Amino acid sequence: MVKKGRKSPQDESHRISTTDDIEVSTYLEIAKEIGGEQPTVTEEAVSGAKREAIIVLDFGSQYNLLIARRVRESQVYCELLPHDTPWEKIAPLNPRGFILSGGPASVYAQNAPLAPSYVYESGLPVLGICYGMQVITKQLGGQVKPGTKREYGHAVMHISQVDSPLFAGLPESTPVWMSHGDKIDELPPDFVSLAYTENSPNAVIGDGKGIFGLQFHPEVVHTPEGKTILKNFIYRVCGCQGNWTIGNFVNESIQRIREQVGDGSVINALSGGVDSSVVATLIHRAIGDQLTCIFVNNGLLRREEADRTLKVFKNNLGMNIVYKDATDRFLDRLKGVVDPEEKRKIIGEEFIRVFEEEAKRIGKVDFLAQGTLYPDVIESVSSVSTASAKIKSHHNVGGLPAKMVLTLLEPLRYLFKDEVRLVGKELGLPEEMVWRQPFPGPGLAIRCIGEVTREKLEILRSADFILMNEIKKAKMYNQLWQSFCVLTDVRSVGVMGDYRTYGYLAAVRAVTSDDAMTADWARLPYDLLARISNRIVNEVDGVNRVVYDITSKPPSTIEWE
Repeated sequence: MVKKGRKSPQDESHRISTTDDIEVSTYLEIAKEIGGEQPTVTEEAVSGAKREAIIVLDFGSQYNLLIARRVRESQVYCELLPHDTPWEKIAPLNPRGFILSGGPASVYAQNAPLAPSYVYESGLPVLGICYGMQVITKQLGGQVKPGTKREYGHAVMHISQVDSPLFAGLPESTPVWMSHGDKIDELPPDFVSLAYTENSPNAVIGDGKGIFGLQFHPEVVHTPEGKTILKNFIYRVCGCQGNWTIGNFVNESIQRIREQVGDGSVINALSGGVDSSVVATLIHRAIGDQLTCIFVNNGLLRREEADRTLKVFKNNLGMNIVYKDATDRFLDRLKGVVDPEEKRKIIGEEFIRVFEEEAKRIGKVDFLAQGTLYPDVIESVSSVSTASAKIKSHHNVGGLPAKMVLTLLEPLRYLFKDEVRLVGKELGLPEEMVWRQPFPGPGLAIRCIGEVTREKLEILRSADFILMNEIKKAKMYNQLWQSFCVLTDVRSVGVMGDYRTYGYLAAVRAVTSDDAMTADWARLPYDLLARISNRIVNEVDGVNRVVYDITSKPPSTIEWE
């Protein structure tokens, strides 16, 4: 049992002192896991956080990034860190409160992950969500036991103490999303139940001094008042001011980039996507002609993509752009490769090598800029927490070679996709760039199942071109997070014009999402699906069957590989 020894959460004199000159090494440790001779410098991405931050300690929940998103949406900086992160790595962020995430473990199991003692000794407010609530209960002297009835899905929460600051602005009854099997059998000393559901008499608990526990998940859309609950915790309990804005991020990032780069030179891995476009514009705003953008055609792009991208960038960005056609080089290295992880690593390594070679031609270059985002980092590293699992590598994170000549510059590394779009708008980028659907770094290689060949790539490009044409004609492009074709390695018998065919099976994938951490399959109109299928099988040689993927994420990922 952890001794609380707490005062009021708003009592500044009781907080652990922080200084801005303590090294921000939490992020450097992550970078070291990813590889690279010199770790990524990420301070420019979190400079605004030194004023105030909410720290989410990760216990392995599939929803943990959603918690960080919800806090950011409240204009307060938030960082997701391993549950066992030492205080020395948290202090520089000037934490105003802690959120303990959910997780798959049981607190009464052997070696169950628990919160560090500083969480309770700091005097800072704490909000435990699901497993995080059970962690609080166990560590502060309560009892958690397996529930006789598991509770998953929708439930109705009834507030029993309406004067709690956590419930300001909420109705007395509201739907919530449950996902738990264990239950609180005995509350810790000084804690009381603040709300209940039919199966959870302790759906919300609190100690009256700033520590709260929620048995449900406020971060998911299935809890309609979840954002309000989190905002109440952030503002009413933690006393945050809400000073993390996109405008502040842009100004501070420009200043940090200038300080980091100095009189050095930067090359940017330009792809035409919103991430690399925003990175290029942000860095160009900071250092001007010290930046050179390199656009590599790896032979894995969609139809007309290279020409369109170059035209857009030359017309809108006014930057130094070098175009490199490396199609043969990439496709030669992919010959015979069928494993998707191997594809990603080959493409990632080849990208870096091309950049290094182009850098030598340019002259002295010190930095390589990339549009790595926060979800890329979380999905690629084996764990930001030892309680989380690796899903897949991203070409610009886990696919980097072990040793690099250039130092990485990744100013968007701790942003979500929707935040990147807001940065793009703040920088004045055209709509066609800001709202472009995400396209994976490995390109069509991970949408071409099995070995990547020129023939299969051309078939895939043709099918995907038709899909995009129909999606845009239906005015649904901006409503979808992603929409694309996949060329499977499956072939099936068909009949066309009285002749037997043996062609490929093409799959159509269209999803809706806010951040790509979760996604739902899009309910495209039947008539639209019929037009897409009819055009593909009639216009694309080699495809005689089309299917529509109706799987959400989780359990699937958005991309097939």
